[in-house]
Amino acid sequence: MAGQALVLEGKNGSGKTSLLRILCGIRLPEAGSVLWNGEDVFHLGAEYHEHIAYLGHKDGNKLDLTPSENLRMAQGLGKARLGVGLEQALEQVGLYGFEDVPTRNLSAGQQRRLAIARLLVTEAALWILDEPFTSLDRQGIEQVEGLFGEHLERGGMAALTTHHRMHFRADQAVRINLSQR
Repeated sequence: MAGQALVLEGKNGSGKTSLLRILCGIRLPEAGSVLWNGEDVFHLGAEYHEHIAYLGHKDGNKLDLTPSENLRMAQGLGKARLGVGLEQALEQVGLYGFEDVPTRNLSAGQQRRLAIARLLVTEAALWILDEPFTSLDRQGIEQVEGLFGEHLERGGMAALTTHHRMHFRADQAVRINLSQR
């Protein structure tokens, strides 16, 4: 639902990542279906995928490109978000000043911040995130939590797994513990 996050919790191996892959439309469910505006996502295909952005365990950055080039590529592959410049996105994740450094020279935490910045430069309504806080320090976690909150305030949605306790407002999050079956 617009303005809300689905937070999947549970032990390792409980099916959190598998469920996110089903939500992305890259794995078929064993039963049931995933609907987007009342239509099965597997029938919608690209029409569904233009509305989502996925960030998995790996960052998905192109290491030979600079952060600016990675963000330009993300905009080219998705629908660019109007009013958000590349430098602004990098500043929001704490990477201003690193725009021209080869991505392979960034620390693991900086590379994760760049992956988060890719979300900011596209119009994806639904962010699907598997452990988005991996490699982030305390300041990075706080910044990213703030960006998630802003996304939800704009009417965006998120589905995520995390072992970090997120501080959503009560009306912004639905939590499901997959270990309690």
